[in-house]
Amino acid sequence: MKRTVAHEEEHRDLTGGAQRAAVFGISDGLVTNVSLILGFAGAHPAGSLVRLAGVAGMVAGAFSMAAGEYVSMQAQRELFERELAVERRALAEEPELERAELIGIYRSKGIDEELASELASVMMRNPELALETHAREELGVDPSAIGSPWRASAISLVTFAFGALLPLLPWFFIAGNAAIVWSIVIGVIASLAVGAMLGHFTGRSRWFSALRQLGVAALAAAVTYGVGRAVGSSGG
Repeated sequence: MKRTVAHEEEHRDLTGGAQRAAVFGISDGLVTNVSLILGFAGAHPAGSLVRLAGVAGMVAGAFSMAAGEYVSMQAQRELFERELAVERRALAEEPELERAELIGIYRSKGIDEELASELASVMMRNPELALETHAREELGVDPSAIGSPWRASAISLVTFAFGALLPLLPWFFIAGNAAIVWSIVIGVIASLAVGAMLGHFTGRSRWFSALRQLGVAALAAAVTYGVGRAVGSSGG
């Protein structure tokens, strides 16, 4: 007697923008602020100045990231909505032409003409189903998964601030070389964690993603630290 094994596939929602906003928010916040903090620290100012620069970078970066995410997604949403409105009007005014377009799409996928005609007729009977089908096939858009600009914006703000806060934490308690070392340690650990998380989401090697993220953060931090030292030394 054969046993039936349930086949389940787990797919992540890649169209709404929330996961993308979260991952990039943490990554950008971490790289931006660890670079800014070490750049200032390289000039050897007072610890309060490094702390002030880190807080300013965290706040400004978080709101800038949130605003950019909102504008980007809102523009994308408005573009999709415009195209859907055009498609909806075409379905209402020229249903036979739209049906013929669907038949052509199904035929291009290798479906024979009779079955393609039958499928197109079934889809065209329901206006909303017809719109969804045309949007998917012609525009590559899922009308139900356009995404929320406000949600993506809020996620970007919070995650950028969180990523930016991590390397700043030591400067609330200590200063000087000790704070620099702790910022580097926290930056390394956080970069590896963010990279591993990105590898998990994409299905790629977690070690590769973690080391790539660490390399990007280390390069940015090293350059800004070197600039800070050079500027600090030249300034006397």
